[in-house]
Amino acid sequence: MTEILVLYYSQHGATREMAQLIARGIEQAGASARLRTVPRVSTVSEATEPAVPDAGAPYAELRDLEECAGLALGSPTRFGNMAAPMKYFWDSTSSLWLKGALAGKPAAVFTSTASLHGGQETTLISMMLPLLHHGMLIVGLPYSAPELLTTKTGGTPYGASHHAGAASDLPVSADEKKLCLLLGRRLAETVLQLAK
Repeated sequence: MTEILVLYYSQHGATREMAQLIARGIEQAGASARLRTVPRVSTVSEATEPAVPDAGAPYAELRDLEECAGLALGSPTRFGNMAAPMKYFWDSTSSLWLKGALAGKPAAVFTSTASLHGGQETTLISMMLPLLHHGMLIVGLPYSAPELLTTKTGGTPYGASHHAGAASDLPVSADEKKLCLLLGRRLAETVLQLAK
């Protein structure tokens, strides 16, 4: 079965929930989802995370990127950019870039922010940059999805998004859930079409 990597970093759980919804959308379209996360990074030169997470998805390895037919990439927003742990992981992918291992693979992005206008779109674009350098094909959300025009929470044509609130305690809304599922399905359908 065609497998798509859903790679995310989540500190308060919303991005992880979005990843799980996107994985469900991938599976609804007839592909398989491989959920992976990245460890936190420290401002000091010592390891702060165990080699294996206590709970949730395993940590990503470069082979996860290489083995999968597509990618959904998610991170919370940090001042309009992807979180440092995700950026740190992508900074380690030069060996894949040198051999073109990701070129031509479809990819999608998703994020969660504390405020409604807290940099959702710039974060999504910041995550696209390394993917474009790797030669990946970006899949977004079309305005044919009615939730993009009616949502009072997250949702962008660049990818799925969630407004978590200043205390990161707002649940993923019904519109946000639908857009996550749709993004997963669109990504999987694109991967499957290209595999024909």
